[in-house]
Amino acid sequence: MIEHDVLDAGLGDADDDDFDEAVEAVDAQLPENRYLDRELSWLAFNRRVLELAEDPAQPTLERANFLAIFASNLDEFFMVRVAGLQRRIVTGLALPTNVGRAPLDVLADISAEAHRLQLRHAAAWTEQVRPALAESGIEVVSWEELDDAERERLSEYFQAQVFPVLMPLAVDPAHPFPYISGLSLNLAIRVRNARSGRQEFARLKVPPMLPRLVQIPSARGTARYLPLEGLIANHLGDLFPGMEVLDHHAFRLTRNEDVTIEEDETENLIQALEAELLRRRFGPPIRLEITDDMDDVTLDLLLSELDITEQEVYRLPGPLDLRGLFDLSRIDRPDLRYPPHVPKTAVAFQPPEHNRRADVFAAIRRADVLVHHPYESFATSVQAFLEQAAKDPHVLAIKQTLYRTSGDSPIVQALIDAAESGKQVLALVEVKARFDEAANIVWARKLEKAGVHVVYGLVGLKTHCKLALVIREEDGVLRHYSHVGTGNYNPKTSRIYEDLGLFTVDNEVGRDLTRLFNELSGYAIEKKFKRLLVAPLHLRKGLIRLIDKERRHALAGKRAGIRIKVNSMVDEQIIDALYRASQAGVPVEVWVRGICSLKPGVPGLSENITVRSILGRYLEHSRIFAFDNGGDPQVYIGSADMMHRNLDRRVEALVRVSAAGQIAELTTLFDLAMSPGTTSWHLGPDGEWTRHSTTDSGKALVDLQEKTMATVQRRRRARAVR
Repeated sequence: MIEHDVLDAGLGDADDDDFDEAVEAVDAQLPENRYLDRELSWLAFNRRVLELAEDPAQPTLERANFLAIFASNLDEFFMVRVAGLQRRIVTGLALPTNVGRAPLDVLADISAEAHRLQLRHAAAWTEQVRPALAESGIEVVSWEELDDAERERLSEYFQAQVFPVLMPLAVDPAHPFPYISGLSLNLAIRVRNARSGRQEFARLKVPPMLPRLVQIPSARGTARYLPLEGLIANHLGDLFPGMEVLDHHAFRLTRNEDVTIEEDETENLIQALEAELLRRRFGPPIRLEITDDMDDVTLDLLLSELDITEQEVYRLPGPLDLRGLFDLSRIDRPDLRYPPHVPKTAVAFQPPEHNRRADVFAAIRRADVLVHHPYESFATSVQAFLEQAAKDPHVLAIKQTLYRTSGDSPIVQALIDAAESGKQVLALVEVKARFDEAANIVWARKLEKAGVHVVYGLVGLKTHCKLALVIREEDGVLRHYSHVGTGNYNPKTSRIYEDLGLFTVDNEVGRDLTRLFNELSGYAIEKKFKRLLVAPLHLRKGLIRLIDKERRHALAGKRAGIRIKVNSMVDEQIIDALYRASQAGVPVEVWVRGICSLKPGVPGLSENITVRSILGRYLEHSRIFAFDNGGDPQVYIGSADMMHRNLDRRVEALVRVSAAGQIAELTTLFDLAMSPGTTSWHLGPDGEWTRHSTTDSGKALVDLQEKTMATVQRRRRARAVR
């Protein structure tokens, strides 16, 4: 237990220097080994995704989907996180302070755990999910399992649809080893010249534009599929006439695809980004996946030509690249999926009469509106808000941030319509949103052509906050209609991402957003806001002050408590503040989807901290920060995770929720999430996550997302009765 009097008196009124010095004095007394490794914690998150795929209680096609999500997640982890660690080693940069180990040791630990997980992932497919699909009439088979009639029909398909687009590339003195694109699936082929007896090597890329799972015309009454690489492998003789095909093996390469731009050294961000996206294709290799039957001759050639180490080789049972299981989503078998859920219109936005459209502005004028997606509709709230603003003659201006959306999005179209009708429209587009850069450039230019003022934020920072501001003239007075959310303005992901959004006409929020947009589009430097906490200047420090206020309440015998819901909990300063609060007796509850570097339940350090994780049909994406505040709760929602990049290198915003009913709603949600009767994963002090999904007697625990769906439905029915 540390001494607390260093931070007691008057800290809430202390200036920043005094505050920093006081915090540093206390942090020096915390144990050194107090953080969990962030990379291993991320792999533990993906292991939780895998556990859903392994769970026979999940609908069978959803299990296949979780296997595909696991594969996609792991690809991005290697392309970004592992690539970043390797870049640090090459350039001599230090690792983050919470690692505390040699970079090569970190990479070795990642490699060992990733190998274990990929083997477990492959086993989950071959031993669990594939047989479960077969029992339900959906078979993914090998060529050897086909009868003669099926092979004949597939051979016809191969000749008509596949053969014309294949491009075998020989490797010999006249043909150097070809470039292998990242995440492409390939066949390494060895052939022998029938005349000379000379052995040759060839590489064949599996065409990514063709269906990965080829449906087999069958009269068996089942849906049968053959992996495309299996079809190609059994027709190699057609590709190499006059040659004897000796062997073939699938392989797949992952490259460093992170993008780094020195913004202060470039005059045109868009041009620099486009050039960097071209460079991304040629990033260095960081992972080689091969089938477990690959011979040493072929492997040695790949290792030599790709300049990759054996530690970076992942030998797996086929098939490789289980992202292909996303193709199964096209199968019309609702009995093998989660029951359908249609998002409900939030009660405040329900029209007064069944056949009329709701007046979104009138609803917001009556009271602040908190919406919860996808339980409540994005289309009849956020989208309707912007579409009504675009058409309303009293609306003078619309300002909005856009991080990830789509060019055909009704959100983008609403901004175009508003600009074409003569309104002032500002779109702050973050073109550096990872892996969406090219798409964002395309639709940003589309907005510019329509007359929208498009800006790209501040140099050196990503604009990640989710903000929309509508300026409307009412009786000669300008009124601010504000929306602050936790998720992107993306109608597609709004159906699968769990997020929150607050609509308000509160003048303080409106003025805060006006000043923030001015800062983002111009040169204003605004340091203080009323109802917002904004990164990178003040969000971390504001949260630490709120956390420490709870610590002081606990020491004074007042009511205290902290609840935080985030995607990732990594930032050392925030974690240390939570440790200090725990040591003072503050109950701390952390609800995290992904990475957590905080160690809960450590005696003398964090015995008052509980960490839970919930995964399911929806991706838990909202961020909530709640403080008991001596019985006068303060609750914030917004875009920021507790990571260095969010707090130091991004523009993030949290807004304080002020309505008592909405605070109670978020409190109830947290109560359910942290309840021992709810299905969740519990984090131990050793970094191990344990799933709790049934009672001791085997009865299923409550599913938070299903419960929330039922609650929203009940709320809607209650409104209809009134």
